Amino acid sequence: MRANHHDRSKSAQLPSRRDFIKQAGQAATGCWTAGHMLGGTAAGVFSVTAAAGAASTKKVSGERLAIDGGPKAVTAVAADATKWPIYGDEEIALVSELLRSPNYEPIAEFEKAWCVYHGCEFAKAHCNGTSALTSMLFALELPEGSEILVPDYSTWFPVVPMRLFGLVPVFTDVDPETMNIDVASCEKALTPNTRAVLAVHWYGLPCDLDDLADFCERKGLILLEDASHAHGSRVKDRLIGTWGRMAGFSLQMTKPLPAIEGGIGMYKDRGDYERAVTYGNYDLPRTFPEDSPYRKYQGTAFGSKLRMHPVSAILARLQLRDLDKRNAEGVAQVRALNDRLTQLPGITEPRLRKDVSRVYYSKNLLFIDEKKAGASREALVKALQAEGVDVTPYTWTLLHTYPIFSEEKWWRHMPVLPESVPNCDSINRSLIQLPYFTSPQPELVEQYAAAFEKVWAHRSKLG
Repeated sequence: MRANHHDRSKSAQLPSRRDFIKQAGQAATGCWTAGHMLGGTAAGVFSVTAAAGAASTKKVSGERLAIDGGPKAVTAVAADATKWPIYGDEEIALVSELLRSPNYEPIAEFEKAWCVYHGCEFAKAHCNGTSALTSMLFALELPEGSEILVPDYSTWFPVVPMRLFGLVPVFTDVDPETMNIDVASCEKALTPNTRAVLAVHWYGLPCDLDDLADFCERKGLILLEDASHAHGSRVKDRLIGTWGRMAGFSLQMTKPLPAIEGGIGMYKDRGDYERAVTYGNYDLPRTFPEDSPYRKYQGTAFGSKLRMHPVSAILARLQLRDLDKRNAEGVAQVRALNDRLTQLPGITEPRLRKDVSRVYYSKNLLFIDEKKAGASREALVKALQAEGVDVTPYTWTLLHTYPIFSEEKWWRHMPVLPESVPNCDSINRSLIQLPYFTSPQPELVEQYAAAFEKVWAHRSKLG
């Protein structure tokens, strides 16, 4: 469905606001399931939701806010609206079969499926994402004191393990419109000791991997990916995880590809793969080619045991099979709501390039520009909560502020802490968090949109 197919002369005959949102969800699901415009704005959905928003403006301006004693805009109850993970009879049956005949075969089956999906040669499943990322750092085999640029708006999982190998995390600011590390932030943090850049794809939005890859090539740096938030997303039709020299993924139960617990690493170079595998798998060096320098470590490895549980491997393989479909359905849900909310002054989404296909999980994050909105984030959130919207200000604890990064006894080479990170601070002052609906929720989407429109119609009173 395309916007230019609509007859503007029929605008007076548009259906009700609720019908609009139902149409939007149906149209979006159809578009995304077909694999078109994943992560972008579906023109048909946009036209429907924008029209619905315009039609409702006059009505909501006369409604009394719930915070002032008026009726709530959100009354629908959907207990499973955010249910995740979603497993079915096939997962249950295969796990039950494994319990009757325990074996490790599901691990190799999952690794093979992963390589086929990503078009990669080497992958190793792990017990969790942190162990996959730790193995990646070990496989780098960098000299002690080597610096790795990491985003301050990020998680500790790929950063704290750097201390085990004498590596130095250098915390950088991020792009204020994406929350991701970018070339500008990397340029400012470069030193003669910089050896690598860690790209973390924050809440399903890929970094500008083409720009980062070009930057790393020009500067002679290694590009690494922590892809734990964005399984199946793409930059220029190329899957994340395939851009860097190595990549690590978490498969924990909240992630887009949930195995309850698990992780997987991807490697382009055979040497990286063998080092990473030998770090945490005592039983696999014998599977390496005869000329591998790591075959001799069969039986001992390097002191860790990081094997994935076969139950997790079963869940991960089946979730991988349906990953694109579920991502598309999730994107459609977000679009049905956000295409309407972003018509309101001061509400924007994290910037999304036209050649980037993002995914979502766990949260729907939006920026509030208080000046353009005409009210503070705090006041708007309070009014929305009174309307029944599940919304909170979103503030992330910046990574460099954790005690471990300033205590010398844990590090052979101390981390490099930033003097200031103004973009990170700006992000924390402006984000709000909405739920991520994991199943079609046309009534909730309609009521959420109506609640925002109602609050925005009265925002001058909120100050």
